[in-house]
This record gives sequence, structure tokens and C-alpha cells, in this order.
Amino acid sequence: MKELLLYIKMVLFNKTFMWLLFLVNLVGTIYGYYWYKGQLSQTESKFLLFVPDSPTASLFFTIALFAWLLKKNWKLIEALALITLVKYGLWAVVMNVWTYVENDYLGWMGWMLVASHFAMAIQAILYIPYYRFTWIHIFIAAVWTLHNDVIDYVFDQMPTYRSLYKYADQIGYFTFWLSIACIFLAVLIYQKRSKLIS
Repeated sequence: MKELLLYIKMVLFNKTFMWLLFLVNLVGTIYGYYWYKGQLSQTESKFLLFVPDSPTASLFFTIALFAWLLKKNWKLIEALALITLVKYGLWAVVMNVWTYVENDYLGWMGWMLVASHFAMAIQAILYIPYYRFTWIHIFIAAVWTLHNDVIDYVFDQMPTYRSLYKYADQIGYFTFWLSIACIFLAVLIYQKRSKLIS
């Protein structure tokens, strides 16, 4: 088991693998924005930045990966990447499974979204050793994340899941606490790293 974990770690932190992961995330991010084109075409310009949640989270991680490959740490981007990638990765999994429960059916695209978004959340966790953000970066990322929740559920800009629209209030409540949990995760990572340094 120990040898397997060492092998996985060696692969994850291999520069060639990280470049491949960067390219996969870049393509996925571009496709994610394309996937939102219908909703974005009907969105007021002042809300455009806050509608494509998952692609923007993926963009943060893609930029963070690029920085790590250059042996740099763009700390605010790292905090945004961790919090939003875990949040929207898990959020999309829950929404698609909920859609399946509600409709007793989920097409291949839905299951593809479940798999890809779960992978988004997992990769954010796997690269914990690279994060170097501090309290101020967590605070700014937390403000961004919670502000996004307000835009989505107070100004009715949440991602479109037609069969779940009647549950918008419950989804908003769930999303708020998911945001808090992901922010708390970032705090725990910062505190653990601080103890190791001291």
C-alpha cells in the first residue's frame, strides 16, 4: 500500500503529467464556457462573470497549475482554485444525481458531468502539498465564493437545471453550507501547513 501511494505521488508530481493535466483542464475549461453559452446569451452583462461557476473554478486551477509548472505560487489563485473547485465539483455531482432521482433518468451527458466534476474536486485535494495561500487569500476567496452564492440565489442566476428549479431555495441553502465547508477546508490546510513550518 505504501509503495502504491509513493507511485501515485510520483506520477501526480511528475512535470510531464502536470503539463498533461494542465492541457486537459484548459480544454475542459474552454468547453465549460461553451456549455454555458445558452444561459450566458440570456444573462445581463453585469452577471456574466458569475454565471459559469464550474468553468471559472476550473480556470483558477488551470492557472494555479501553470504557476506551479513555472515553480511559482500565485496564492490568491490557489485559494480560489481549492475552494471553488471542490465546491462546484461536488455541487454538480449532487445536482446531477438529484436530477436522476427526480426524473428517474440521466443521459450520458449527465453522467459525464458527474464523473468530470467529481474529478475536478479530487484533483483540487490531490495537489494540497502545492498550496501556499495565507489568511488574506482565504478571506478574499471566501468573499468571492459567498458573493457568487448571492448572485446565484438572490438574483436568480444559478446554473440551469430545469427539473430542479422548484427546489431553488433548498439548493441555495445547500450551496451556502457547501461554500462554508470548502472555506473551512482551506483554513484547515493553512493551519496544518503553518504548524509544520513552525
